Amino acid sequence: MPIRRIGWASAGAIVVANMIGTGAFTTLGMQAQHLQSPWSILSLWVLGGALSLLGAFSYAELGIRMPRSGGEFHFLSQTFHPLAGYLSGWVSLTVGFTASIALAAVAMGYYLASITGISATWSALVVVVLVSAVHSFHLQQSSWFQNLVTLLKIAFMVLLVTACFVMPSAQPYWLMSEQYLAEIRSFHYAVALVYVMYAYSGWNAAAYIVGELKDPVRNLPRALIGGTGVVSLLYVLLQAGFLRQANIAELVGRVEVAEIVAVKLFGLAGGQWIGALIGLLLVSCVSAMIWVGPRVGRSMAEDYPVWRFLAKDNKHGIPVNAIWFQAVISIFMLCSGSFEQVLLYSGFVLHLSTMATVAGLFVHRYRERKSGMVPLGFWSFYPYGQVIFLLVSLWMLAFMLYDRPFESLAGFLNIGVGAISYWYNKRMMR
Repeated sequence: MPIRRIGWASAGAIVVANMIGTGAFTTLGMQAQHLQSPWSILSLWVLGGALSLLGAFSYAELGIRMPRSGGEFHFLSQTFHPLAGYLSGWVSLTVGFTASIALAAVAMGYYLASITGISATWSALVVVVLVSAVHSFHLQQSSWFQNLVTLLKIAFMVLLVTACFVMPSAQPYWLMSEQYLAEIRSFHYAVALVYVMYAYSGWNAAAYIVGELKDPVRNLPRALIGGTGVVSLLYVLLQAGFLRQANIAELVGRVEVAEIVAVKLFGLAGGQWIGALIGLLLVSCVSAMIWVGPRVGRSMAEDYPVWRFLAKDNKHGIPVNAIWFQAVISIFMLCSGSFEQVLLYSGFVLHLSTMATVAGLFVHRYRERKSGMVPLGFWSFYPYGQVIFLLVSLWMLAFMLYDRPFESLAGFLNIGVGAISYWYNKRMMR
């Protein structure tokens, strides 16, 4: 039974660190492949922030109702059926955190390459191993490390945003045009939203450790909503700053977007060092996911025999086996697939899980009314916030299925393999 030792500050730091990572500094170049209007791109980030906040309110209510670590695995198991929870846990275990760790580590490698000369893959391998080791000993050590690197990353982002708006801009004033209106009605806009939602992923991070939070009724909403709100504001300002300093044509298809902007602001040498600093600060994102992800594996191990080896903790209650199992899968992903394909594949299947979880709030409210229970008293914009979240999510994923069928169908294939794994677990239990 996990001990409730994590305060709201550390939980909020986990949310912020999970969110501020690869997507903030890399996905702008992928959006620019199909969208040419700065207003189109910036509106994506505003929409992504609004959706993430609506999701955070929903998860906060669900976490108060069901205060056990595990995130979607626990929520969906209790709301719908153990199979739904298992599939969500399977997605988190095989793709959710592992792919995000791999992508963040590779992005870090791209930013460091200009200074170190080491390939992005090798840098990523080293950081995954070292950070996994940091989180394998004691919770206080993990909390201290996470809070420190997260604080440094926020301070750096504020300075970078300030520089983007204080320094003169070489770009013409953004004019609202017919191009903007045409782009937001195109299916490219919906697919680009997948990149943005990937950048915002992590807003639900505190829900994975709710069983270890002190006073979750107060601290879970503070961590989820507060962390998501701070990051949403920073993201919109950061992307606006990038678009103010760099031409769309310069960003198309590029991963190291922030370094391109930094070179414009501080010259070639200064830009390279800024890029290297961004790479080092992405360690915070890798660290947060390495810390949170194994809690899903441990929750699954408590219920299903195939994963029982993941339940082994050290003497300080740290799920060491789950940490290193996750690290091995992340390393495998580092060595296979392109950056963009892994991002779209993981983004598609993860958002399916998030949609199911938010939809579960309708089930809980219905059961509450039917049984005559006293309402929880937490305001999560129900039901309008949840309806908006689900409709926009369906629109986004439907267009991605049409435009990028390979990555989308790979996500469904992953879920199918998870269903086979669930059947095998049930057979073992019988």
